[in-house]
Amino acid sequence: MNSSSSEERSEIAFFDVETTVPTRPGQRFALLEFGAILVCPRKLVELQSYSTLIKPADLSLISTLSVRCNGITPDAVVSAPTFLQISDRVYDLLHGRIWAGHNIIRFDCARIREAFAEIGKPAPEPKGTIDSLQLLTQKFGRRAGDMKMATLATYFGLGQQTHRSLDDVRMNLEVVKYCATVLFLESSLPDIFTANSWVSPNATTRSRSNAKSPPEGVGLKISTPPSSSKLNDGPMLPPTNQEPEEKHPILSLLTRITAEEVEPNIAQRDPFNMGQLSSEMEETFEMSSTESSEMSPSAAVSDGNSDTAGFLEPDEVLISSISASFVTFFRGSQRIQLLHEGFILRLSCSRLKVRFGISTKFLDHAGRPRLNFVANAPQSLCKVLDACDGIAQKLSLDSGSNSEWRPVVIRKNGFVNYPTVRLHIPNTISRDNPYGTEIYQKDSGSVQKLVFSKYDPAELDPLFTPGSFVDAFFSIDPYDYQQNAGIRLVAKKLIIHSN
Repeated sequence: MNSSSSEERSEIAFFDVETTVPTRPGQRFALLEFGAILVCPRKLVELQSYSTLIKPADLSLISTLSVRCNGITPDAVVSAPTFLQISDRVYDLLHGRIWAGHNIIRFDCARIREAFAEIGKPAPEPKGTIDSLQLLTQKFGRRAGDMKMATLATYFGLGQQTHRSLDDVRMNLEVVKYCATVLFLESSLPDIFTANSWVSPNATTRSRSNAKSPPEGVGLKISTPPSSSKLNDGPMLPPTNQEPEEKHPILSLLTRITAEEVEPNIAQRDPFNMGQLSSEMEETFEMSSTESSEMSPSAAVSDGNSDTAGFLEPDEVLISSISASFVTFFRGSQRIQLLHEGFILRLSCSRLKVRFGISTKFLDHAGRPRLNFVANAPQSLCKVLDACDGIAQKLSLDSGSNSEWRPVVIRKNGFVNYPTVRLHIPNTISRDNPYGTEIYQKDSGSVQKLVFSKYDPAELDPLFTPGSFVDAFFSIDPYDYQQNAGIRLVAKKLIIHSN
């Protein structure tokens, strides 16, 4: 051990091992290669690297299948050192540092501990572990496909994975940088980037050699040949010792991805904190497009019945006729759309009782409040929305999303008999039309369209008082954003009953 062992070890040790592939029950893995780089956690630059082939005790363990996985032949390792000979170096690199790698918790960490146990030496211990498979699946989502390293590298145009230790850890670091950059940009302008983006149009979800493989984390580096993710369609490339480019390092990002709760004010969020997903995340993204017509600059009187065709009362909906499908959305991204008998499902509900008035707690990227109110949900509406939840959630899961699904019907402990729903009033960028919802007021049989000359949520407060009644016409918009998914009810038209 060198003297650095006793010093503060702040570097992140990205490492990877290549092994034999067991071909019969009970056969163990044998290490064939170890590679690691030490990375500065504040600049994400490589400080030191080490890699070596390893000669296993039994060369016959290197089967044809093993060679297909990583290209390491018996001849390549016959003159290599044994693990016992390199164990002190491996220990010094890993012990007391943060360990990082792709699927290391399930595979690489276990192989390192087994190797030290076989030679009768204590294994190194990390002071923390970053498994990029788990981290990126949680934070970045499955927009890139199955989240295998090769798939992520293809998604970002980083080239082909070689399945050699040093190449793989360097590629791992670059993938983390790219993912972190995307998340950083998205967090700074959540309304503009990834609006309802479910699956990237460039996502690759299956490889040709493994068309039925399960999601990675189950299929990566396991022992049975059919599901081994180390099998490569293309030819094996030789390892390279070139120094990696220092691409857009992000200060301390790896060590700042946490699940801490944050202030719900979007305009004031720390854009570097990618773990800002509190229970209020439902409020942080609003549909920017609306289907409402422009409001005239002067007051108008209307019967309030125009433009309501296609909205169904809950009792008119046949649950068996509800379906869901993906449709192309913003810049080629996809979102889920709910249908009823082949037509877009939109609902209307008469005399919804307002439970909580206009909320201005959350802000959009322009600093304007995201407006919504909460109303009691009758049983007939709950039945339809619960069915929509189930159908959309199933399609979401089938598409590979692992986001947490948030039920559209809000049921609180102690209020079992009083479920509620949240109706959103979207903002628009038009000065003549500050709200994306047509708002009417009904008084003594006459219905008058309300016109607002400027964006002023205070004007809406006296209209949506708790206990008042509203006729609501709304769309049902599934969303999947930063690991939160569900259905958002966006008001297209509201008719407020005067008390």
